[in-house]
Amino acid sequence: MADQSQRHPGPGEHGSGKEIKLLHFIYEQPDIDEIRGNPQRVLDLIHKFEEKYKYSLMNVGAAKGKVVTDLIAELKPHTMIELGGYVGYSAILFGDAVRRAGGKRYFSLELNPEYAAIANMLIELAGLRDFVRIIVGRSDKSLHKLFTSGEVKQIELMFIDHYKPAYTTDLMLCEELGMIVPNVSVLAADNVLRPGNPPYLEYVRSTVEQKREAAKKGPIKSYNKDGMPQRTVQSFMGEDDKPSFEVLGNPNLVYKSTLHQPEGLQDAVEVSRMEWKTSTSAGGQKSETGQSRLLDGAPPGRSRDAVVAPREDLPPHPVLFYDVFENFISLPKWH
Repeated sequence: MADQSQRHPGPGEHGSGKEIKLLHFIYEQPDIDEIRGNPQRVLDLIHKFEEKYKYSLMNVGAAKGKVVTDLIAELKPHTMIELGGYVGYSAILFGDAVRRAGGKRYFSLELNPEYAAIANMLIELAGLRDFVRIIVGRSDKSLHKLFTSGEVKQIELMFIDHYKPAYTTDLMLCEELGMIVPNVSVLAADNVLRPGNPPYLEYVRSTVEQKREAAKKGPIKSYNKDGMPQRTVQSFMGEDDKPSFEVLGNPNLVYKSTLHQPEGLQDAVEVSRMEWKTSTSAGGQKSETGQSRLLDGAPPGRSRDAVVAPREDLPPHPVLFYDVFENFISLPKWH
């Protein structure tokens, strides 16, 4: 997305109407039949709309988009997920790239049903309706459902571009579910410089020791909005402006994280590769391995799917906590 200088409307709210104007602008083109089935033509028209009417849409844009399409060409993911679909620009750009790279499915998670409806129409026009699936609802609940349903068991490539305070908690949820896999999972997070996301950058760049120390405080129950401009953190979920899950993530995962800033842009994409996991041997010495006990299953006697649960479904089980030696401790209280 571009700099989110405007509040992202939530369910039941409407934006300035520019998104509807975009839809009319594209579908009223005299050569609409020639545009059908051509993703690049649809993207070009979105750019043309912005230039003609001086609108700034919350799209990743061509320059930062190339960072992600280059990743797609390199990784050739079978499945890709994006958090924050808006009007479908990124789903068209990246969905087309994944399909051309031999992939099978692209999931676009969007909170706002109006935006999702617009995106669906543009995706259909681009000829990607059978490849891109839009899921309307909260990103954390949608991720959890994709996992528990068996549709997505691991993250290959995930583009993160939604509610900025949710970047970190959604990633931690994926970690705790075991969806983040060594030498497989890659994350691409937009808007990390402008408007900025200090909590997310700190998390993906932290050492295992730093994350283990933070985990001692217990599960995360609220969004960390530190260092974010007020305009980007204004609640768009009303009373639900908190994570659906209490999460700890997996502090033993190590990311190789690098900033990709296209020339001339004030913003950048943070690319984080989950390359290994740090564990503790029986003798107390640390070792590095590409395999993870936590990725293969939950603590004894518990299914991995039960590690986290939606708040409204609590209390199905006690919260789990990591100690500094990578073991789970079952806290003697319910949340």
